[in-house]
Amino acid sequence: MEITAAQVKELREATGAGVLDCRKALAAHGGDFGQAVAYLREKGLAAAAKKVGREAKDGLVELYSHGGGRVGVMVEVNCETDFVARTEQFRVFAHDLALHIAAAAPRYMDMADVPAEVLESEKTIARNRALQEGKPEKVLDRIVAGRLEKFYQETCLLQQPFVKDEAFTIGELLKTTVSVIGENIIIRRFARWELGEAS
Repeated sequence: MEITAAQVKELREATGAGVLDCRKALAAHGGDFGQAVAYLREKGLAAAAKKVGREAKDGLVELYSHGGGRVGVMVEVNCETDFVARTEQFRVFAHDLALHIAAAAPRYMDMADVPAEVLESEKTIARNRALQEGKPEKVLDRIVAGRLEKFYQETCLLQQPFVKDEAFTIGELLKTTVSVIGENIIIRRFARWELGEAS
């Protein structure tokens, strides 16, 4: 089957992969767009995993104001070189991240950052709620685990579904961006302020 330039272009726009990689992926999967996307994502995530340990000290601090100044966000995103920090792709990622933080209001970066006392409180609330709903004792642990997963998705930046495309979490978006850009990228820290909220 012949792979057209239009197919390669469409796949490249969807994944950010190189022209040759897109052509090879389409050829290997008989022109099936969905399978080619999945293949390139897997390949890219594997490549991204190799870059994770590399030092990232360059980057930028992105500022974002939303709702006529009612919500403000500051996020520091690091990469390995100033060359990448100046690219449009890196800047778009940092901007999308700040926009997401404004909309989704995460409280923590990752699951490991949730304080133990907050976690215990959430477990207790989930268990008590399940008991009040009349759930059997033998399924309580599974229900608590499910509700904790939902808590993480609501409060931890890397577990949250990306507001512009909920098919991806922020963690997956980060890995995909690392694989496309070719450098390690770290979301170092963020702060979000909302007008009138208690500090």
